[in-house]
Amino acid sequence: MPRSASSIAAKTAIIELHSRLADIRRLRFEAEPGPGSHTGWAGHGEAEVAVSVDADGLRFHESGQFTPAATGTALSFRNVYRWVVHDDRIALWHERFGCEAAVWLFDLVAAAPDELIAAERHLCGEDRYDARLRLVEHGFELGW
Repeated sequence: MPRSASSIAAKTAIIELHSRLADIRRLRFEAEPGPGSHTGWAGHGEAEVAVSVDADGLRFHESGQFTPAATGTALSFRNVYRWVVHDDRIALWHERFGCEAAVWLFDLVAAAPDELIAAERHLCGEDRYDARLRLVEHGFELGW
């Protein structure tokens, strides 16, 4: 039975993202809390990314500065995110408290050859996160 065009597009987006993950060395982000957010965590940041590949996934070890909009004073931060590639999705885990205490964030599934979206919304306390990842020329843009 021939594979559908949407199945091929899905596989293409997952393969392409997987091939780019190991090449990421820097990140920039903007944090904008949505309506009803309890954190009010607004600001921007930049970080260096060291990538490690282990049996259970590929990890981003981030080390950088976050500048809260409320104070304008930069704060150092460190994070570890684990990307796990499956045939039909890529799962993202936050390992801030170690790999044994990893928090699953969401599974990304292909929406188009250059776009992945969260298979379902992530609940964190009272906040709910949706995710959309778009492949761009030198990496990707992830909004959540």
